[in-house]
Amino acid sequence: MKRKEYETALEPMREELVAMARWVRVTGQRIVVLFEGRDTAGKGGAIRAVSEKLNPRQCHTVALGTPTEAEQGQWYFQRYAGHLPTAGEIVLFDRSWYNRAGVEKVMGFATDAQVNQFLDQVPVFEKMLVEDGILLFKYWLGADQERQEERLRERLDDPLKRWKLSPIDLAARGKYDAYTEAREEMLRRTHTDWAPWTLVDFNDQKQGRLTLVRDLLDRLPDTRCDPAEIDFPALGREPEAESYGVLKPIENYPIA
Repeated sequence: MKRKEYETALEPMREELVAMARWVRVTGQRIVVLFEGRDTAGKGGAIRAVSEKLNPRQCHTVALGTPTEAEQGQWYFQRYAGHLPTAGEIVLFDRSWYNRAGVEKVMGFATDAQVNQFLDQVPVFEKMLVEDGILLFKYWLGADQERQEERLRERLDDPLKRWKLSPIDLAARGKYDAYTEAREEMLRRTHTDWAPWTLVDFNDQKQGRLTLVRDLLDRLPDTRCDPAEIDFPALGREPEAESYGVLKPIENYPIA
């Protein structure tokens, strides 16, 4: 999908997202969106598509690293629960508690018993969230292995993207089928009436973002909420130019 076509399609959705955020703030609603999927599928870009025009004090992205020693001794959901939204907030999880059913399972970071316990507990955990009033959305982003290989190679060759390439990403290259099996088991046991999964094709990342954002907006209640009126009187004088005393600005970057 061409960039111009993508931006044209996304622009009205951005306005809807801003209206949605205003509705969340005014009504005190709480929204949680989970972004899961293949390595390189495009979780970061999808999160930016949702959040880039929203107030970062209201819309938070959570991307947790490897659990600390203390966190490893906690109830598994404990470190995630601390990032859930308060009234008027939106939280986007760049990977979530489902790490246990995906990377931790496939890469051997969790035992079979731990994974099974997680899959038993997560529907109960999510039902408590939903019953408490949280609007919970769970997205899984898919990509063919050919696309995954192209994007891994791009990360390797592009110095601006090299930071995205981790040893775990490389180790997971040969486990595409194992991740598929883990995903299917996860869906069988955690796709519930109160917290269903939505799978989105991200072979074309721009089209995938549009699909995800449109689906998210369509599944929300009516979020029409007019912005508050703001009185903006005339300044009453000619605008002043900036002036400096103690320090001067540094020299402007040269423009050819």
